[in-house]
Amino acid sequence: MRSIALPFVTAPKPVSDIKGIYCPNLVPFSSDGSINEPELERITQWLIEKGVSGLYPNGSTGEFIRLSFEERLRVVEIMAKANRGRLPILAGAAEGNIDCVLKAAQHYADLGCRAISVTGPYYFNVKPESVEFYFREISRQSPIDIVLYNIPQFSNEIQAESIYRLAMDCENIVGIKDSSRDMPRFANLIHKIKPQRPDFSILVGCEEILFPALLMGGDGATVATAGVVPELVMDMYQKFKDLDIDSCRKIQLDLLDIINPMLLGGNFPDGFRAGAALRGFACGSPRQPLSPSDQRSLSESEEAIAQFLKDRELI
Repeated sequence: MRSIALPFVTAPKPVSDIKGIYCPNLVPFSSDGSINEPELERITQWLIEKGVSGLYPNGSTGEFIRLSFEERLRVVEIMAKANRGRLPILAGAAEGNIDCVLKAAQHYADLGCRAISVTGPYYFNVKPESVEFYFREISRQSPIDIVLYNIPQFSNEIQAESIYRLAMDCENIVGIKDSSRDMPRFANLIHKIKPQRPDFSILVGCEEILFPALLMGGDGATVATAGVVPELVMDMYQKFKDLDIDSCRKIQLDLLDIINPMLLGGNFPDGFRAGAALRGFACGSPRQPLSPSDQRSLSESEEAIAQFLKDRELI
């Protein structure tokens, strides 16, 4: 019997499984300044019920830099327990040295987190090649997948060329959260990396450009506004998936009326804490004390945030 040659069929390339809206939640404090654990559990449950795609403890909104190492571990423990495996967790592991990053990585892996998020080294200026080598060392030793976190306002920039090389060379570096507020940079990351590695997740960290980022092919976002008005942020994401472009544009512009006062009230993330308090959460006092001028600007922002929420029947 003559054999029949079958056409060669390649398996489809995998796509990113870290996508949608991950919420970098705030951390509520008790009157004595400690983490208010029951309220953090309540925030976690609320976010899940509101339909966010994933949880992101120890992000900038969670003021991780103002917590001790043990407190950062505890935040993820509390949220992982409350989550009960329902949503993927991207756990912030931006520590001061590789040893602490890896200790956190192991702990978060043991808790069942999907991946860790790691900024470039901070405080000291580090050469670009050293930043890249830093991530290569973490990749070599990490027990859990890694999402790069580029936020040059607060840490050494992860240059675009380094991100490309890390994406091509390190299988367990599975994505990037870019909070540079640079839309051309974001588009170029997609253009250069996605054709060769479609499973590499490219997330935006600025809610002001969430819709444009999705239009350009971004996988989603980690945005603090999702912790105050998850209904609106998730509505935009769903309408984007439904290709309702006009509604997405309207929601994006509408969100500016709450994003701006939350960003400008007091010191970041005081405005977001005020927004969460208006949604009914006992956030407590921030660990960074407020000056009299901070108090005034925060009060003005609270008025604008409250009006926004009232107009949309969210309070």
